[in-house]
Amino acid sequence: MSRSKSKRPKSSAAQTPESVASAPESTAEPRTATPVPGRPTEPGAPEQPVAPTVSSDERGGVVGAALRMWLAAYRVEVVLFLVSFAVLASFSSQRFLRQSEAPHFVYQAKAWLEGRLDLDPEVLPNLEDWACVREVAGKKVRCEGRLRPGDRWYVSFPSFPAVVMLPFVALHGYQFNDTSFGVIVGALAVALFYSLLRFLAKEGETARDRMENVGLALVLAFGTLFFYASIRGEVWFSAEVMGVAFTCLYVRNAVRAHRPVLAGLFFSMATLTRTPLLFTGLFFVLEALCPGPDRIEQLKALGSHWKPALRKLGLFALGAAPLALLAAAYNFYRFGSPGEFGHAFLYNNRVNVDIDRWGLFDLVYLPRNLEAAFLLLPKVSLNPLRLGYNPHGLSLLLTLPLLVFLVVPRLRPRLHWPLWLTVAVTALPGLFYQNDGYMQFGFRFSIDYTPYLLLLFALSGWSLRNRAVLATVVFGILVNFWGAVAFRGYTELVRNW
Repeated sequence: MSRSKSKRPKSSAAQTPESVASAPESTAEPRTATPVPGRPTEPGAPEQPVAPTVSSDERGGVVGAALRMWLAAYRVEVVLFLVSFAVLASFSSQRFLRQSEAPHFVYQAKAWLEGRLDLDPEVLPNLEDWACVREVAGKKVRCEGRLRPGDRWYVSFPSFPAVVMLPFVALHGYQFNDTSFGVIVGALAVALFYSLLRFLAKEGETARDRMENVGLALVLAFGTLFFYASIRGEVWFSAEVMGVAFTCLYVRNAVRAHRPVLAGLFFSMATLTRTPLLFTGLFFVLEALCPGPDRIEQLKALGSHWKPALRKLGLFALGAAPLALLAAAYNFYRFGSPGEFGHAFLYNNRVNVDIDRWGLFDLVYLPRNLEAAFLLLPKVSLNPLRLGYNPHGLSLLLTLPLLVFLVVPRLRPRLHWPLWLTVAVTALPGLFYQNDGYMQFGFRFSIDYTPYLLLLFALSGWSLRNRAVLATVVFGILVNFWGAVAFRGYTELVRNW
């Protein structure tokens, strides 16, 4: 049998692996396979593939390129953060370098790190707004009279800010500076609010350009009560500021219910920072059930097309459930009720008389809270000439004068009513609450819904370039500049500054 001759390939690129293995050795110097650890090489064995190596310079170049791309995409947010941080830190002044006199979340985080759920009473810096629980006949009651060895102490506020502080408290312990941390969170919240405005403009929800969105972010930073709250530290103001940051993240994911799991997660973080933010869940419900514009017809159609809406609500609950269940269990362990965060157990507090008589929420509190929110005015002394504020509050028409333009909007786009309803239900707890926020500059509970009010202005059709609007913005900045400079809170009271 004759043996047929195979044709020689014209180029090496067309060779198969089998032909390469059976081809005669080349006269060129053979390559040496790179040894693989744990796999000995043998003479005549096929050449092992050489894994590509990346030098540290190349890795640094990749990271640097990614960082440059991120900075290019979010340069406005970065600049807003830096500017806000610089201004807030300057106004925080000597407070910025020291822990506040109400660092409750720091002590809670430290207790967790030490493996305990209650607080060590021997290390508490003061007795201002702590919860004290005593067991009497198997029932948890508020500590009264002389303290006893079995009394347990807790932070009387929702505890998620302590979760955020955990890694920093792990490094610095009880000395962690909650004041400078609050300034950082405040600057971050300003950047997040701008990012939310930019997102809404991109989605066609607002017609604002970049400069107007920057302007509104700066109004939040320096033209609202957020200004003085951001520079203080202290448990009451730290929670308000952090609540604004989580609100921005929640709303961005809740618009059109497009990211329900993330919306639920950030909603739970916001609620476990400031309990009135529980009511902002209405915004997601409205976006899931009837996003508009024809909401009545959408609600009617739910009878036959309920599955998509139910799926979004279920995913929202799924995102919120983990933290909510942990908080409920923690509250039950501490206070015997999953919905109790500790104010019913405040130790030796001036509000206990009212709580015992009427409870935490009651209609009887409404007149004084309405007065603190809308009617209280600055105190003017003529001899000598002096301008003072009432520590129970100051009218929102002075601290947030843009409100007047929300009453007469030029436009009522899709999100107009969902935002207004969210503001209304979020404001109600503060109006019926046993405390008006004392001591404060302006009605600080309004910070919970200030982002929603500014979003309403963004939708209203009023331009920041309008002379009347611009004059109102400048007036609001001046009022809140006064608050940032003049307000003396618990830290100054204790340190006699």
